[in-house]
Amino acid sequence: MNNIWTIAKREYDNYFSSPLAYVVLLAMLLPLGIYFTLILLFTSQNALMGGGSAPNTLQINWLFIFLMVFLAPAITMRLISDEARMGTLELMLTAPVKDFEFVAGKWLGAMLFILTAAVITLVYPLVLNNFVSPGIDWKMVIASYIGLILVSSAMLALGVGISAMFSNQFAAFFVTLGLFFFLWFFVNMPVSLLPSGGEILNYLSLSYHFSENINQGNVTLAGIVYYLSLTALGLFVGTSAIEIRRWR
Repeated sequence: MNNIWTIAKREYDNYFSSPLAYVVLLAMLLPLGIYFTLILLFTSQNALMGGGSAPNTLQINWLFIFLMVFLAPAITMRLISDEARMGTLELMLTAPVKDFEFVAGKWLGAMLFILTAAVITLVYPLVLNNFVSPGIDWKMVIASYIGLILVSSAMLALGVGISAMFSNQFAAFFVTLGLFFFLWFFVNMPVSLLPSGGEILNYLSLSYHFSENINQGNVTLAGIVYYLSLTALGLFVGTSAIEIRRWR
């Protein structure tokens, strides 16, 4: 566990020692801030006209996850592939660090970075709570953030796993992006065309459990198992790829 934390801390510090962290945070927080402002303007205009529902931050977290489809590949593409390209991976493999600890440490460092961005977005429900009487539904907000963490965990683990398979960070980026596009947009597209089997396709969709259940306050066991399974799969793929490199 100490090895995992040491690697995670190093990776977390590395993000902020390069422009990548600030570019990703800007690409994440700027659209979220604009969207939150539009929500407030739209709901205030509806209130002046005597209609509309109370605003909430569920759309903000949905946009956060949607942006992760594009940003998670950028966050994870260099984690292991760049080590392989520069030849430092071989040095890491000779250190007293298990392959799983190495991969898990890389994933945890990326998770800490995303959690930093998620903590910043807590300002939105806090601000909104002051504008809504008697206050927003915090149980729904907490459920939404649980989903945000689960989906981010799965995406980053898959990204780390793919990064371990390549020595070129751009190849890792595009393969990860392609996988996320498939799981988010395409895997459940045939549901309306199939007389049966739609539930299976919905279950395999990266967006379905979050959008239809968890982000609505319904944290289901199926959704938790799905995202944790993807996380475990990504870490397993990454560990297996490192083991193959070790024995080449």
